[in-house]
Parts: sequence; C-alpha cells; structure tokens
Amino acid sequence: MDADDQAALSSFVPQRRKAALVLLSVTLVWGATFIWMKQALNALEVEIETFGTFSVVAYLVALRFLIATALVAVVFPKARAGLRLPVIWKGGGILGGLMLVGFVSQMVALNDINPSTSAFLTSLYVVMTAVLTLWMSDQAPRRALYWGVLMATVGAGFIEGPPHLSWGWGEIVTVACALFFALHIIFTQRLTLAFDPLMLTLTSFMVVGFASLALALVSSDAPASMVVEVVSREGVLLPVVLLGVGGSFFCLVALNMFQRHMHPVQAAIIYAFEPVWATLFGLGLGLVAWSWWIPFGGGVLLLGNIVVELTSSENEDPPANQTGV
Repeated sequence: MDADDQAALSSFVPQRRKAALVLLSVTLVWGATFIWMKQALNALEVEIETFGTFSVVAYLVALRFLIATALVAVVFPKARAGLRLPVIWKGGGILGGLMLVGFVSQMVALNDINPSTSAFLTSLYVVMTAVLTLWMSDQAPRRALYWGVLMATVGAGFIEGPPHLSWGWGEIVTVACALFFALHIIFTQRLTLAFDPLMLTLTSFMVVGFASLALALVSSDAPASMVVEVVSREGVLLPVVLLGVGGSFFCLVALNMFQRHMHPVQAAIIYAFEPVWATLFGLGLGLVAWSWWIPFGGGVLLLGNIVVELTSSENEDPPANQTGV
C-alpha cells in the first residue's frame, strides 16, 4: 500500500464511522414509517373499498415523494442542475424505478399484515443484498452464507409463532419487494460513487412521485374524486407529511449521501435494525401484541444477517472499487 492509498484509507475510516451512525438514525425513522403507513391505510378504509387498494396506495406514495421532491429542490438548489443531464436522469430512473416497485408493493401488502411483520419480512433484503453482491461480483457463496439465509428465513417465519407451510398474499408480496430494496441498495452504492448523490436523489424522487401519481390516476375509475377524498380524510395528512419529510427526504438523502462510504452489505446489516424500531413503536402504540416469538424471530433474523456480514466482508473489494454502473 503506497502513501496515497494510506492517506485515502485514513480519511475513509472516519467517514465510514460517521456513515454508520447516520444510517443507524435512518433505521430509526424507517421503523416509524411502518406505523405512519399503517395509520394512513387504516384511516382510508372507505376509500380503499371505493377506489381500490392499488390506486389509493399509489397515490399515497406519490404524495410522499412529491413532498420530498419539493424539499430537495428547495433545500439543495444545486441538485436542480442535474435535471439538465441525461446521465443523471438515467441513474435517477434506475433508483426511482426500484423504489417505485418496492414502496408500492410494500404499502399494498401492508394493508393485509401488521407493521412489525412487514418490517421483519422487508428486512430480508439484507440477506438478498449479500447474495446479489456476491453474485454480481462473481464470487462463489460461502457455506456460512447459506446458514445466514436459513437463519433469516426461520427468523421471519417465527415472528408471530411457528411458521406455516404457505404464506398469505401480503407476506409473499412483502418478501418480493425486499428484492427490489436489495437491488436499490446495490445500485445506490454504484451510482452515488459515480455521480452527484443529491442530483440522483432529486431525479429519482421525481420518477417515483410522478410515476406513482400516473399509476394512481390511470388505475382509478374516479381519479378526481379519489384525489380529493384521500387528502381530505381525517388522519391521513399528518402521516403522509411525516412519510414525505422523514421517510423519504431525510432518510433517502442521508442514504444517498453516506451509504457510498460503506460496502453495500455493511450498510445492509445496519438497515436490519429497522424492524427492531418498528416493533418497539408498534408495541408502544398498541398496534402489536407482545409475544416471545417477536424477540426470538427478530433475534434469529438479525443473527443471520450478522453471520452474512461477518463472513462476507473480509475479502470483498472496498467501496471505491465498485463504481461500475
């Protein structure tokens, strides 16, 4: 290692420690987003019955990301320069497309399952991130990685008691959305190392916001009525604003700015704290009934994630070498 490499490494370590703390704070807010989403959906039972789950959920996602889009454009005016660059739109389109599928499917499924279950199943993206990272880097999975996958699956299955042979539709969709979140983590790592993170944030937010709005309007038989009734329903506006400001603006700006200082698997293992916060919030608000299966399932799930992290990080390339798009 020459002098330049040593200097780069010495500056990288403090950045990684700072990034770890920032991403941990992101998981705290993300844990609350499951509660906010559930509150909004509970308040919109009539609208969901009238206009359909997909239309209402897509509209909520649109509101959330359009709020975040406006905040990024105002708070970070230099990010608007990226709107003139095709390469930024390409990168933002990739990140936005992955988020669009992930958030819409997650919220649709959340209408059928409780917040803690959704959080735990979504956290399977930690294991998926490790698997995809190894696959995309042409490294053969180690035996310990299979143990990590098994432990994470058992943990998710035991959240609410002994697992069943078949899961419901909501659980299956939530696990599927975890795959898109895993891809989002990996492509965030690559794209934010290659391009300006804030420019990517603004374009990706616009992609999610306007695409979700289009989906909501096209899929609804009465789009005008839905737009008015959803935003005017008591108990909806505050959760949506919190989702936009906290869940999207703060969390995703922080993620795009700081995840690039860590390996994607190292970042993903920190994100595994998200369901822990979600469960604690759910218990505090009476949305989740206490059961000893919760710490058991959560503990096994987190332990599986830790096994994956500890056994796959030693021989992996540093983040600086992962700039391919």
